[in-house]
This record gives sequence, structure tokens and C-alpha cells, in this order.
Amino acid sequence: MFGRRTSHRARHPGYNRRHLSPPSESSPPMYTLARQLLFKLSPETSHDLSLDLIGAGGRLGLNGLVCKAPAKMPVSVMGLDFPNPVGLAAGLDKNGAAIDGFAQLGFGFVEIGTVTPRPQPGNPKPRIFRLPEAEAIINRMGFNNLGVDHLLSRVHAAKYKGILGINIGKNFDTPVERAVDDYLICLDKVYAHASYVTVNVSSPNTPGLRSLQFGDSLKQLLEALRQRQEDLAVRHGKRVPLAIKIAPDMSDEETVLVAQALVDSGMDAVIATNTTLSRVGVEGLAHGDETGGLSGAPVRDKSTHIVKVLAAELAGRLPIIAVGGITEGKHAAEKIAAGASLVQLYSGFIYKGPALIRESVDAIAALPKA
Repeated sequence: MFGRRTSHRARHPGYNRRHLSPPSESSPPMYTLARQLLFKLSPETSHDLSLDLIGAGGRLGLNGLVCKAPAKMPVSVMGLDFPNPVGLAAGLDKNGAAIDGFAQLGFGFVEIGTVTPRPQPGNPKPRIFRLPEAEAIINRMGFNNLGVDHLLSRVHAAKYKGILGINIGKNFDTPVERAVDDYLICLDKVYAHASYVTVNVSSPNTPGLRSLQFGDSLKQLLEALRQRQEDLAVRHGKRVPLAIKIAPDMSDEETVLVAQALVDSGMDAVIATNTTLSRVGVEGLAHGDETGGLSGAPVRDKSTHIVKVLAAELAGRLPIIAVGGITEGKHAAEKIAAGASLVQLYSGFIYKGPALIRESVDAIAALPKA
């Protein structure tokens, strides 16, 4: 039930290997034109305008007209029923401004955030950079968001009734040794309104945050989260799953230790991975040496490797949500074949548009029966 490698593929018999990578579908002309115009703007202006457009389309119910809806491909993960296994990764809609809009594009689930207890401006601009030659993005946004209370006001305003993940983090000026407090503040507030909650301990743009992935810091955080989850489950009469989002910049040994800690502490899922600090694949490109986390095609193999290491260690005890470098449908299928139960899109969605959602669902559906 919890996303074992065979669980949902077994529900889709009759597919064969030669259909693993369906022909790449060109983006709808409207999106291609919109992208050309948006890419003439600075990345952050383009991002904000895109959110406004997707949000407006959602309120008007127009986004379903942009592209053909993906096939139904229901999967059950973390005790939740997803209409398809392809979701929106956190970071694109930090404040929940366009929940309905993204849902109408065909995502099987939507994750919003990262959100912090108090509003914060993030790092100075410019802080996001396109590397189109590599289908990559470097960002050092720094958890810019309007705070958890504002995000919840947007959740309440949304009509969306599907699977909603809320990704939580710590304020930049909260000392790392008190990070647990921030996560618990956010968890208390979002618990009743989320289908699942993601704990972001892997952004490279908040000083000291990644140290929470290791050793006693991780164990103490996970234990505090699990205890609070139990208390909130009693208070609200429902158990909301907790997922931990990890970085790709770990050795196999470190990844195994994290996997063991997640199982031992009773977490519900792991999201692999966040952005990388590596610059392999973008050396010599314009903006390739900017500070921040690298996402998109260059992180693909590294992220998929982490998924494989996790899958071998977890052996079905905990589901894996894979994110990182999916720019074609076949890459989504590769993540599922590596052991993931769900996938998420971010940079690939920016470069390829909503057609990538359906392409990814089709490629996953075409995987051979395990």
C-alpha cells in the first residue's frame, strides 16, 4: 500500500517496454508563444507574471483548455489516493497563489510552499537565473514568502479538493538550534488544511539548514515532528502524512543513514531531491557560476541515483517521491522504475509547459508490469 515498487505498476497490465518513451509531444502553440514572451523578461518577473496568469486562468476555469488532460492513472501512496502520479513540486507557488490554476493543468497533486512562520523577503535580487542551454535553473531565493497565515488564507480561498501538499521551513533568522520550533509552528497551523506536509531540510539557500539532515539534529527534529503529528492526529481526528525532502549532495552512506532515520522515526515518505550545489553540466555557461541551488536537467542523474539508493535501503517500507531533472516523459518513467511511487515537476515544467504533465503520465503508464 505504501508505494512498494510493484504496487501501482501492477494495476496497469498490458504495457510493454517498447512504449516506454512515447513520442515527445510538442507544447501547445499558445504555451510556446507565451514562453517566448516570458523568457524575454527577467526570470523573477517572468515567474511572478506566470503565477498571475495561471492563477487568473484557474479562477476563470480556463486552464483546462490549454492542453489535453492527462490519462487517469490512480495510485495510492501514504494512504492517499492520487488521480495520477505526476505532481507540482514546491517552490513554484510559494504562497498558494494559483492552486486552482495548477490543478486544472492536470497535475495529480499540488505542493505549495516553502512557507515559514513569519513573512520574509528572501535573498537580494537577482536571485534566479535561467541556463537554457542546459535546461537548468539556478536559484538562491531564500524562502521568500508571505508567511504561513497568508498561505492558509489562499488555501481557504481555493476551490481545489484534490491532494494538496504544504512544504514548511524555518525563518532565516531563527537559529538552527531552534529550527524545530519553526517547523512545529508551521505544522500546527497547516496540519488541518494539508493532505500531506513536507518538511524542507535541504534548501541550500538558508544558512545551516542542510545540517538538519544529519545525525542527532535529524533524529531530534524527526522525533519532535512525529510526537506533534500524533498529538495533532488526536486533536483533528485525522492523520496527515509527513514527508521529508532531502538534498542530492549526499554520499550513498549518508543517504542510507537518512533512510534508516526516517523509518525509525515513523515518517511517511521521502522526497528526493532538492536542488544541488554541484555545477557539473553547467561549467562555462552564462550564470553557471552563480551561487544557489541548481535544478533541471543537470541534477537528473544525481537525483535518480539517490532514489535508487533509497529504494534499495527502504525496500518498500517508505514511499519515495522523486523530483529533479524531469524534462521529458521518459525521465519520469525512469524515476518510477528506479523505485519512486510519485514524481514532481519544477524546472522541466518551466521549460516544456503543461504538455510535460501528460507526457510524464503516459510514459509512467507505459512501464512494463513489474
